Amino acid sequence: MLTEYKAVYEGGVGEVVEKRSRFIATVVSVRTEDEALQFIESVRKKYWDARHHCYAYVIGERAQLQRCSDDGEPGGTAGKPILEVIMGEEVRNVALVVTRYFGGTLLGTGGLVRAYSSAAKEGLASSVIITKIPGVKLRIGTDYNGLGKIQYLLGQKGLEVLDAVYTEKVELEALIPEKLLGDIKADITEGTNGQAMMQEGESCYFAKVDGKPRIVE
Repeated sequence: MLTEYKAVYEGGVGEVVEKRSRFIATVVSVRTEDEALQFIESVRKKYWDARHHCYAYVIGERAQLQRCSDDGEPGGTAGKPILEVIMGEEVRNVALVVTRYFGGTLLGTGGLVRAYSSAAKEGLASSVIITKIPGVKLRIGTDYNGLGKIQYLLGQKGLEVLDAVYTEKVELEALIPEKLLGDIKADITEGTNGQAMMQEGESCYFAKVDGKPRIVE
């Protein structure tokens, strides 16, 4: 069964400066560990002259795989704080690299933890984070008498019609969260006195992007 979780729809870059050290956080969506490692290597090449490229990545809807690295910083001052930010924000299938350009002043362990944590938060804040909801595309056929009732029932649950075709009858498409599917179908059947025809599509993930529901990978 699919699981609801947060994910990166569009990666971003955030930056903090602490005592002239620059901490640049780069965020992307990843599906596999290989993708995460390739991304980390690409950041190393982009910022080839930086001293450290500390990172963390979390893969799997239930965070089954978690990895982090301090990349030469004192143990526990970089990779773990980055990972804790990701886990705290409950984002999955994500890789986050914080690149540090040393500014000449030592920050101490506490200062490093704060700087890497702050940079990681900035990176996520600059990204577009969505909530991926397990759902089903439901096709609904109705006559014009049932149209208003169906639209009302969907609206009550905060659901929108994806597409509508108007001929002698009306065909609607809507994305329905899996957990609401049974109730929605029962409500539509009752509200239209069993006149509406419904057909379920394949299970999928969807999310609201720019305020509109959209199927996402």
